Amino acid sequence: MQTLTMALGSRGYPIHIGAGLITRASLIVDRLRDKKAVIVTDTNVAPLYLAPLQRALESEGVQVVPIIIPDGESHKNWETLNRILDGLLEHRCERGTALIALGGGVVGDITGFAAAVYQRGVPYVQVPTTLLAQVDSAVGGKTAINHPLGKNMIGAFYQPVAVISDTETLDTLPARELGAGLAEVIKYGVIRDAVFFDWLEGNITRLVNREPQALAYAIERSCQNKAEVVAVDERETGPRALLNFGHTFGHAIETGTGYGTWLHGEAVATGMVLASRLSQRLGLLDETQTRRVIAILEAAGLPVRPPALGLARYLELMGHDKKVEGSRIRFVLLRRLGEAFVSDQVPREALADVLDPARAHA
Repeated sequence: MQTLTMALGSRGYPIHIGAGLITRASLIVDRLRDKKAVIVTDTNVAPLYLAPLQRALESEGVQVVPIIIPDGESHKNWETLNRILDGLLEHRCERGTALIALGGGVVGDITGFAAAVYQRGVPYVQVPTTLLAQVDSAVGGKTAINHPLGKNMIGAFYQPVAVISDTETLDTLPARELGAGLAEVIKYGVIRDAVFFDWLEGNITRLVNREPQALAYAIERSCQNKAEVVAVDERETGPRALLNFGHTFGHAIETGTGYGTWLHGEAVATGMVLASRLSQRLGLLDETQTRRVIAILEAAGLPVRPPALGLARYLELMGHDKKVEGSRIRFVLLRRLGEAFVSDQVPREALADVLDPARAHA
């Protein structure tokens, strides 16, 4: 097991990464205020991991209440949030009752938001079971639900008390979900860690083939990158915005095609291609580096061609992005691999060129 630390002073917490951690109940029990916990999971994950986690906690004297929600991005909404809150109230959960998010990014996001608002804040633990959640959404305290007009538009910054990433859960992950997680892994190399990007180019086949040592290293390096950024900018007023590389386009794709049609990582991968092409169109990034980004995403089995929503629709959707300031869309762009920055000085003509279906499918 490797353990990193999210350095947020008194609100800091451990990020444990390793095999077989779901049954190591002490990692959770040591962070609980009371011997009562609510495990929130979904219909896909519950048959696989709910029972072993529940048994492990109960063997340590913890009273466990399971809440099972529907699977999928289309259910990350008010209705599902209320379902969780109803369960907490029905079981008379108090401020010391911890929520445990067992699942992927949807479960982690909505459970974290429920923890943030129930009785004005209760502790929660992230137990991510997808690669995307282990390297991104479970770390850093972003919680949210979706709105029909925009993804993750309703939420809160609310940190967990621990993150426990059991790498063995990736064995049951569908190939498409693994690829979605690799998009976020690749993102760290593209925006701030060129050495890691070089390593990824040489090891992407090992990652696709789920070699345990390669996956463990990629998860640890990704979490290290995210923890460093969040530690200096928890609420995304500065450099944390760089972690949204590809997300402005990606969130537009998710919303425009209907939540769940594209996986989050798939949309982000295509968004990274668009952001790289936009950087190239603006004279910032050379073509060779753009091709490297596209090549590694393709090697991970990810889509690199955006849906033809049309320029007007893309602009409408991106106008709802959380990074919009003063009615100007802010894009994360690249100067080179490993160096990203944020700009709101992007001409409409440049966006039209990048989003033109003929060019996108060339």
